[in-house]
Order: sequence, then C-alpha cells, then structure tokens
Amino acid sequence: MTALTTRFATLDLAERIAVLRDAVEGRIVFTTSFGLEDQALTHAIVESGAAVDIVTLDTGRLFPETVALWAQTERRYGLRVKAYTPAAGDVEALLDEQGVEGFRGSVAARKACCDVRKIAPLRRALAGAQGWITGLRADQSAARGATPFCEHDLQRGLVKFNPLADWSRERALAYVEAHDVPINALHAQGFPSIGCAPCSRAVAPGEPERAGRWWWEEDGKKECGLHVGADGRPTRARPHDGEMRA
Repeated sequence: MTALTTRFATLDLAERIAVLRDAVEGRIVFTTSFGLEDQALTHAIVESGAAVDIVTLDTGRLFPETVALWAQTERRYGLRVKAYTPAAGDVEALLDEQGVEGFRGSVAARKACCDVRKIAPLRRALAGAQGWITGLRADQSAARGATPFCEHDLQRGLVKFNPLADWSRERALAYVEAHDVPINALHAQGFPSIGCAPCSRAVAPGEPERAGRWWWEEDGKKECGLHVGADGRPTRARPHDGEMRA
C-alpha cells in the first residue's frame, strides 16, 4: 500500500486509475454524484480503459441539473451509469414517520434520511466489490483533511481509493476545462458541493466549500455517512505494507 501511495504522487489521473486497477484483484466500483471531482474521475476512467463499474446513488431528490448532466455524461462517454435507488418501502416508512421535510428536525432525523436514500443503496452498490473509488479531496473540509490515497474501509471490508486526495478544487477545475469534460450547471451558480436538492444551497464568497450542505446544522463535521461510521469518524484503517500487490 505504501508503494502504491508513493507511485500515485508522480502519476497523472488516468495513470493512477490504471495502477490501482492493476493492484486490485476483483471488482472495483466508482460511485459518482456528478460533482466536479467525479466528472474528472469519470473522464480518467474512460481514458484509462480500466474495468471499473461506474454507478450512482439516485436518492430521488437530485437537482434537475444533476439529472441532465447524468444524461449528458452517458452520451459523451457512450456508457450507462448504473443507478442504485432506495427501497420504496423504506422511503414510504421514512415519510410516514418524518413527513416530507422531517429531516430538518434534527441531525438524527437527517441522518435517518441519508441512511435510507444513500447508505442502503451504497451497500448494494458495493456488494462483492474489492475496491471503491471516490472523489474525496483532503482540502474539501477539515473533517477530510487526513484523506489518504488508499485506505481500508473496515465497515465495508474493502479498499477505498481516493485518487484526488492531493488535488485542489482549482486543479480539478483546470482538468475538466482542459479535457472539455461536462460539469454541473449549478457550479456556476455558487454550488461547489452538490447533493440532494433540499439539502444543498449556494455558498457565499469566503464560505467553506461544503458550507452549503445541511447548512441548518451547526455541526462542523457534516457528512451523510458514506465516508464515516456511526460514530462520525472515518471508516478507515491504514493497511500494513504487503497487503496489496502494489
């Protein structure tokens, strides 16, 4: 794992994808939310030719702009982004319990919504996978500041790869511009981080990148649960050297 991390530092994005594909024996899944970083990764995966399953979590509350980009991305790259959706019965039970905007009532209520709409579908998306690619960057927030290139996700029993861990937002933007990669129209409207429509807003100049996510909450470590455990801490453990072929 240390060797793989060292190699990543000198590689371009498509090369990073190719190297990690070679390092993992088994299925690799990339989960895209069609944000800036995820669009860069989709382009790099296609460019590398690596066998990686590109999937998305369709929560049922995506912005129309996100859905439009989803279709545009499929046309541009000639692929299908497989959707994993929440179970209808779970959504119905959630709405019966909370109401249509009950998630605003408390952090626990909001996390219950995320569990139904994101965490459960992610569990199905990653079933049987040995590797998971994400668009996390270390500088996205203080809570993500220690994001490494590679880590063991103990909760899900796989290796998690963050090929953009050392990138800045400016570098990601330069990459998509250089490669004419389609991006979400909401970015130009002040949305650096885009999730479900009811839970995302534009940020003001000088605000942190993720300030527009669940903005009504005071907690500075706001996450939906995809990248943290039940205790709110990253679901990671640094693998020992030699645990992977790379």
